[in-house]
Amino acid sequence: MLQSAWASATFTKKFMLSAFAVSTVFLVSYVIYHIRVGHVVFQGQGWIRTFYLVLLTSHTILAIVIVPLILITLLRAWMEKFDKHRIIARWTLPLWFYVCVTGVIVYLMVYQIYVGKSN
Repeated sequence: MLQSAWASATFTKKFMLSAFAVSTVFLVSYVIYHIRVGHVVFQGQGWIRTFYLVLLTSHTILAIVIVPLILITLLRAWMEKFDKHRIIARWTLPLWFYVCVTGVIVYLMVYQIYVGKSN
């Protein structure tokens, strides 16, 4: 039983550090892309534009909020303060998932579904 708990904790630690690393690489690449390309305008019109703007606003606000939450959650786990880690992780994980999923939806809407006409 002790071996199984240790293996589970080791797996979880590797999994969460990998998720953090991939998210960090994505964030850096995203910032570099937008520094080089600039503002990209959503081409959809009507109700879908309103939906997009609400989705983008919630995504952007929570993407800003999630960064310190992730850092605090990881720090508490790293320092083995698991009681405090669990409290904040209950908020961090679902918000992180929401930001990830809405980011993909925003990407699909801007770059795949409502693509502007080229001249």
